[in-house]
Amino acid sequence: MKLIRIVSLLILSITSIYAQNAAQNIHTESITYTVDGQKLVGYLAYDKSVSTKRPGVLVIHEWQGINDYAKKRAVDLAKEGYVAFALDMYGDGKEIPQSEARAKSGAVGSDFPLIQKRFTAALNILKNVEYVDSDKIAAIGYCFGGGIVLNMARLGTDIKGVVGFHSSINTGLTAKKGDINTKILAIQGDSDPVAPLEKQNAFVKEMKESEADFTYIVYGNLPAHNFTNPSGQTYYEDEANMAWASMLVFFDSLFK
Repeated sequence: MKLIRIVSLLILSITSIYAQNAAQNIHTESITYTVDGQKLVGYLAYDKSVSTKRPGVLVIHEWQGINDYAKKRAVDLAKEGYVAFALDMYGDGKEIPQSEARAKSGAVGSDFPLIQKRFTAALNILKNVEYVDSDKIAAIGYCFGGGIVLNMARLGTDIKGVVGFHSSINTGLTAKKGDINTKILAIQGDSDPVAPLEKQNAFVKEMKESEADFTYIVYGNLPAHNFTNPSGQTYYEDEANMAWASMLVFFDSLFK
């Protein structure tokens, strides 16, 4: 555990040199698009000082909708040299109150044709950005968004890879052999109340039986669901940093 932490933090310190230099060159903009009559508002970020094509990454928000954290992660990815697009899975580009989040995330997240349409619309926007290498696309998601990216993998989405941070790993959609065409990285706490041990075991069993190319990282002694968002009540800084570093290593292997 200590060795992994040292390596992960070393990776972060090295990549932060580039990120700090790039910060002042980050271009951001809101992009409005429509799916089946519903207005959606996403958030694009990239380093405007770089003119060459680079990989693109979709960012899928937590259960309260597209918020400052999703947008921050898009900017963080831009600092790392990617073009990032934080998509809007709910509509109107707004964050909803926590009191509404459970019902909204359940209704949208279980409507698999709907999430596929909205994901695909955002994917097409990202692929058409001038600086994106459309053959090198990945997606990341947090909590609700992690469940979305895992389901898009289960639905056969043809992108290079997906990363789910403290995801909803069991969603009612189960992959069969041959369904998954993309590499998967999933990261969880061992005592995640939303993904207890039996659900984690079921996820691993599903991935193995479907013959998915997957990596599952479980941090020990982590009794929290959302451990990556600093504004949350269960933020674990070391594990959040290690998870981000693991994603960067995963991307390096995807896009080499």
